[in-house]
Amino acid sequence: MMALSLMLFAITACVNSAAKEEVTTKEELIMSDNLDTATFGAGCFWCVEAVFQQLKGVEKVVSGYSGGARDNPTYDQVCSGATGHAEVIQVIYNPEIVSFKELLEVFWTVHDPTTLNRQGADVGTQYRSVIFYHSDEQKQLAEHYKSELNTSGSFSSPIVTEISPYTKFFSAEKYHQDYYNNNKNQPYCSMVIQPKLDKFKKVFQDKMK
Repeated sequence: MMALSLMLFAITACVNSAAKEEVTTKEELIMSDNLDTATFGAGCFWCVEAVFQQLKGVEKVVSGYSGGARDNPTYDQVCSGATGHAEVIQVIYNPEIVSFKELLEVFWTVHDPTTLNRQGADVGTQYRSVIFYHSDEQKQLAEHYKSELNTSGSFSSPIVTEISPYTKFFSAEKYHQDYYNNNKNQPYCSMVIQPKLDKFKKVFQDKMK
């Protein structure tokens, strides 16, 4: 794990810097504070949300659905695999504190980007590894980072992370938001999410709030 962390840091350093509806409070936050947005899918959004909430410079994390054709999907519809949507999080962050490159570093460390449409026991296209880029710069950084990781042999298998343009984001139902913090005693939280958080804290101690 430490070797992978060092490899990710090295790659980050060399990269050329070359719901049912959109969350209005999120949009207002971005406009008023000059924040930026990143959209990631890395398996169950409960897990990914809990990790990114811990990062310095992250102002807000919203769990939701993106990448499919159906408007206003429900959780059950997304879980069926028929909508084309992935479970994702939108990260509202301050680029003066945490860069998109650093977000990518966390993204590729806290899940397995080499398993197609699967993270652990969660199986289906809704759990695919995906980056929905919001700008050409985000696209270039993500593609470069993915290429460098594949070339470096950091993972034993090729990275299958999808890199696609962002189109729409639908926030998930209210009970999915801030899930770990509201349900720490649930078995999924203690057995699945907590180990991911422990891993994150060990590797990214200096980036935690």
